Formats: sequence, C-alpha cells, structure tokens
Amino acid sequence: MKIGIVGGGFMGLTLAHEIAKTNATVKVFESAAQMGGLSTHEDYGPFIWDRFYHVILPTDNFLIDLIDDLGLGDKLCWRRSYTGYYVQKKFYSISSSKEFLLFPALNLWDKAMLAFTIFYGSKIKDWKKLEKITVEDWLIKMGGRATYEKFWSPLLLAKLGENHKKVSAVFIWSYIKRLFQARSSAAQKEHMGYIEGGYKTFFDTLQNNLHEKGSEISLNSVVQNVKANPQGGVTVTCDDKEEHFDKVIFTSPLNILSKVANPDLFESSKPDAPVEYLGVICLVLITKNSLTPYYVLNIADKEIPFTGVIGMSSLVDLDQTSGEHLTYFPKYVSANDPYWKKSDEELKSLFLEGVSKLYPDFDTNDIVSAHLHKALKVQPLQVLNYSETIPDVKTKHKDFYILNTSQFVNDTLNNNTVVNHVEKFVTQFKTESNLQ
Repeated sequence: MKIGIVGGGFMGLTLAHEIAKTNATVKVFESAAQMGGLSTHEDYGPFIWDRFYHVILPTDNFLIDLIDDLGLGDKLCWRRSYTGYYVQKKFYSISSSKEFLLFPALNLWDKAMLAFTIFYGSKIKDWKKLEKITVEDWLIKMGGRATYEKFWSPLLLAKLGENHKKVSAVFIWSYIKRLFQARSSAAQKEHMGYIEGGYKTFFDTLQNNLHEKGSEISLNSVVQNVKANPQGGVTVTCDDKEEHFDKVIFTSPLNILSKVANPDLFESSKPDAPVEYLGVICLVLITKNSLTPYYVLNIADKEIPFTGVIGMSSLVDLDQTSGEHLTYFPKYVSANDPYWKKSDEELKSLFLEGVSKLYPDFDTNDIVSAHLHKALKVQPLQVLNYSETIPDVKTKHKDFYILNTSQFVNDTLNNNTVVNHVEKFVTQFKTESNLQ
C-alpha cells in the first residue's frame, strides 16, 4: 500500500515513521527546503542547532519513547535547569522550592494562593468548563490579582504575548499539567533534556529509517491539488505532476487544506470561522560569553520588546555549540500585529535595544552573530469556547484523512502532544486500512 502525507513538519514525519513500520510505503511532501517545520534546524556557522527553541521534559513519555524507538536513547541528555523572573528591574531565581518561598515579589499569602491554584488546576478533569472563562479571569479568581500580576502574567506574556487576554483557562490548565510535572518529586528541582545535535539528529535518523524501508521525503515540493481518483485512492498534484496514492493524510493548516484539496474530499461545518494562529518573531544571539544563568527568564516589564529569554546554553553543553553561547529572544504575536511589517533589520535593532536594557553591562562586541527567525503560524489560539467554535472538518472520502494541530482542543502544543495524537490516529488508521 502506498501512503501520501502532505506536510513534512514534526507531525507529518512522525506519522511517516509510524506507518512505515507496517507493510506500507510512504511519501511525504514538504514545501520547505528542510524537513521538520517549526522543529527544523539552522546553520549558525560554527554549529547547527534548532531554529526555534525546544526542550524535552522527563514527563514527555510519548516523545521519549519515540526517541528510543529511533535508537537515539543514548543521545538524550538530562540537565538541571533554572527558571528566573525579571520584575521591578531585578532578577530573581525561582528554581527550587526554597527560592520560590523567598521570592520577594509575592508575600506568603500570595504564594499560598499560587500553590493552591497549581494543586487545584492539576486535579481538574472536566476541562470543558474552563473554556467558558478567560485564563486571566480564572487565575485571578483562583489566586488573586497580586499573584496573577506578579507571577502568571509574565508567564502568559512569554508564551502568548498580548493575545493571552483572548485565551481560555484551558491553556494554563494544560500548561500546569505538563510544566510543573518536570520537577523531580525527590529533589523538587527542574530537569530538562535535549538530543545531542538538536532535532537535526532526530530528523536525519528518521529520514534514514524511512529510506531503508523504501519510503521517502520530498522537499521543496509544493502540493497544488489533492483529488479523489475515479479508480479509488487519492491523486496528489505536485510540480504539475500527478501521483496516485492508496491513502493520503493531510497535516497542514486548514487554510492550506481549503486551497489545495477538492471539495468532494472534505467538508467544514464552519467554513467562515478560520482558526486564529499565533506567530513568533525570535532573535537568536550567538555570543562569546553567557547572557543568562536561566533556561527560562520570564519578563514582567513592558519596556522590553521580547517576552522572554531562553538561555539554551544554560542547558545544552557548550561542546554542542562549539564553545559559543546560544540565546533566544522570542516575541509571540498575532497575524495582524504591526511587528510583521517591520524589516528584519528594524526588528534586530529593536530587540538588541531590549537586550541592552535588560542587561546594561552587555557589550555588543561579544556578539558572534545575530539571526532573526519568524513563523507566522506557531499554534492555534485556544480562545473562549474553542472546541465549539473551530471548524469541524470531516473527510468525505474513505481514502482521505486530516490530522493537524487545530484539533488539539485541550492540550498545549508541543512535540510530546503531537506524538500522542499521532499514535492515537495511527492505531485507528491501521485498523481501517488493514495494515500489518
């Protein structure tokens, strides 16, 4: 059986890996020059690493199992990680229970309310009711305004920018479930992991495994049309050439689906209700010296143009980055944000000014290189009543399937979540397709 997959991001490639374990062959169509989508790599000169920042948590069981399945378990490295806050022009570490208790931005009552919010949130089973209230209103209701302003607001800004005001409490509920489980129950210290060589190691290994099984990944391949074949199966048109498949799985966003797939393949219950995505603009600095001791620095200062600092070199061994230090400065913005109209040079200058404000002693001569990365569609915004308002997309053809991130109604978007959804999908797909 021949299976076509449209989209060579993390989801499409994980699908290909799982399906290629059967008696089927797979072909993945990816429009970009590199596989991996948001998890792809960048050549920074002295070394290659992830274009956008990624981390693996000890509780990412689905992702860790996949890494082991690829034979990369010995390439998975675990390190102690540190979390910081920048508030009232000062830096604070909250990387342990003791540091958290000493965190001066919150009084004892605020800390007690914060602990209650986390405990209560981790026990909630019925996430549907959380769709009815904004994340801001829910957190203030649970822990008070002071705790929200001093603790939660910087977290939300770092991940969602100003768009956090639109988002339901489902977002923070799923965030609490994942992130706070990263703490070791024994030492109450955060540990995080990475793959030696970054995600390039992961994708190169996956691609080699696919080739050994007779499957392939076609890069620079923009799919123009997907249609039903009168003799059965589905035909994909790419570069003006038609190719027939027994089954096709579409993993790209819904707006692309509506452009390239024939209407007789799928239907949408709300075709005029597009999913709103959040994008990211990220400055990446390669420096001679370390900028931050924290893996994550949350920023509670609106004068700083980016919404957080990710000190990758506080986690990743320097031998992975040729002795240089790697730091990410992300800003999460909606599709209509005026930042998208600024040139790369304007954005670099603006972000570098922010770096100098945050670190007054920073010497620009310490910069080895600066890179600006953009992604217009990083994750769907889980707005109020998201599961009820997003288009309900269904296939109308037995050989055409749809799986994409807009269907993640009660999860944060991360690679572990993607693997979980893929495995559930593949289990059903193999049964329906009689794959062994």
